[in-house]
Amino acid sequence: MHLSPRLSCIHHLNNILNSSLLQLKQIQAQLITNAFKSPSPYAKLIAHFCNKHSPQATAYAHLISLHHRHPTNLFLFNTLIRCAPPQHSISIFANSLSTAHFEFDDFTFIFLLGACARAPSPPTLTTGKQIHTHVLKRGVVSNIWVQTTMIHFYAINKDVGAARKVFDEMSVRNNVTWNAMIAGYCSQSGRVAQKYGREALELFRGMLVESTNSDVNPTDTTMVCLLSAASQLGVLETGVCVHAYIEKTTDSPENDVFIGTGLVNMYSKCGCLNSASSVFKQMKQRNVLTWTAMATGLAIHGKGKEALELLEAMGGHGVKPNAVTFTSLLSGCCHGGLIEEGLHLFDVMERKFGVVPQMQHYGCIVDLLGRCGHLKEAYELILGMPVAPDGVLWRSLMSSCMVHCDVEMGEKVGKFLVESVVGDEWCDGSEDFVALSNVYASAQRWENVKAVREEMKIKGIQNKAGYSSVQTRG
Repeated sequence: MHLSPRLSCIHHLNNILNSSLLQLKQIQAQLITNAFKSPSPYAKLIAHFCNKHSPQATAYAHLISLHHRHPTNLFLFNTLIRCAPPQHSISIFANSLSTAHFEFDDFTFIFLLGACARAPSPPTLTTGKQIHTHVLKRGVVSNIWVQTTMIHFYAINKDVGAARKVFDEMSVRNNVTWNAMIAGYCSQSGRVAQKYGREALELFRGMLVESTNSDVNPTDTTMVCLLSAASQLGVLETGVCVHAYIEKTTDSPENDVFIGTGLVNMYSKCGCLNSASSVFKQMKQRNVLTWTAMATGLAIHGKGKEALELLEAMGGHGVKPNAVTFTSLLSGCCHGGLIEEGLHLFDVMERKFGVVPQMQHYGCIVDLLGRCGHLKEAYELILGMPVAPDGVLWRSLMSSCMVHCDVEMGEKVGKFLVESVVGDEWCDGSEDFVALSNVYASAQRWENVKAVREEMKIKGIQNKAGYSSVQTRG
C-alpha cells in the first residue's frame, strides 16, 4: 500500500532498528519538509540518535532539541536528558540553567538524577548533590518519583546515609520507594556489606508494619533484595527464613527466574551448596545469571572441575556464558588450584565464546598463577595487559609474594604500589604501605620497615583496624 509522504515519514520513524546516522538525518529532513509541528516524532528521533552511542549522534540530537523553540520544547529537552549519555546529560543541564526558555519540571530532575546514578563516582556524587539543591529551590522535592530516584542515586554512589535521610523525610512512600532503599542497602560492598545487609532486613520489617496501614506490600523485587541481604550476611538461618516467607507469599517461586537465581546465590554463599543445587535443578527456567550463580557457588566451595562441567552444560541448554560467568569459572580454578584448566579457559574465552577478557579476568589469572608460585609469569602478564592494570591486580600479586616469601618480587611490586599510588577512588592505599612493611619484616629488614612507617606518618596515612564477626544464637 502506497503511503503519503507524511505517513511514510512516521512509518519509517516507528520501524527503524539498525538505521545509520545518514538515514536518521534523512528522516529528520522529511519531518521538516512535511511541516511536522508535533514534538513526538522529534522526541523519537532524539532517542534514536542517542542510541547510536557516538558523540556525533548525541551532538546532533542536542541540535534537534535546540532547533524547536516552541513551548513544548521542554518535552524534547527532557527526552534528550533521559536518552543521552550521563555526562552529556549533566553538561546539557548545566549549560541550560542560564539559557533555557522554560521552567524545568519533575521529569527533568528525575532523568538528571537517573543520569547521575548511571555513572557513579565521587565527582558525580557532588554533581548530584547540586542537583538536589536545585530540586529544593524549585519546590519539586515532594514528588514521590523525584524522591525515589534520589534515593537510588545516593545509594548507587555509596552515600547510603543521604539516601536514608531522603527516605525518612518522605511523607508518602510506595513499593518502589521501599524497594529502592532496600536495594540501596544491598548494593553496598566491602566492609560495610554486612552492616547494610542487616539494615535491609530491618527495613523490611518496617515495610511489613507499613503494609498493615497502607497499600504498600513486598514484591518480587523485595524478595530478590532480601535474598541478596542474606547472602551478604552469610547466615543460613536468615536465608532460610526469607525462603520460607517467599514460599508462603509467592505462587510457584521456582517459576520466577530471578527469585530462583537469588535462592541459588544465597544458599551457595551461606555454605549450603546442596540446597543451592536442589533449587537450581527444580527451576523450570534458567538464564545466564542462574547458571553463573551456580558456577559461582561451585567455585567458592572449591569445586573447580564441577564448575567447568557446568560450562559445557550451559551450551547444551542454549545459554551463552558472559563475562561474569567466566569470572566465576576462573575463580573456581583459582580455589581448586586448576592452573592448566584456568589458563586454557582464559585462552579460549574470546576465541570460542566471544567474551573479551576484562580486568577481573586478568585478576583471576594473576591470582591463579600467584597461588601456584608462578610469580614471574604473573608479573609479566600484568605488564603485557592491553589495558592499564588496576591496584587490585598488583595487590593480588603482592599477596602471593608474601605467601611464597619472594622478598625481591614483593619489594618491586610494593614500591610500585606506594610510589605510583595505584588505587581506586574509594581506597586510601594504607594497605599498600602495610604490605610493603610486612615484606621487609619477613626478611628482617627493620630499617626498611621503619622507613615505610615513617613515610605513612608523614603522609598522614593510618592503618585500618581489622575486625571479625561472630554469629550467636538466642
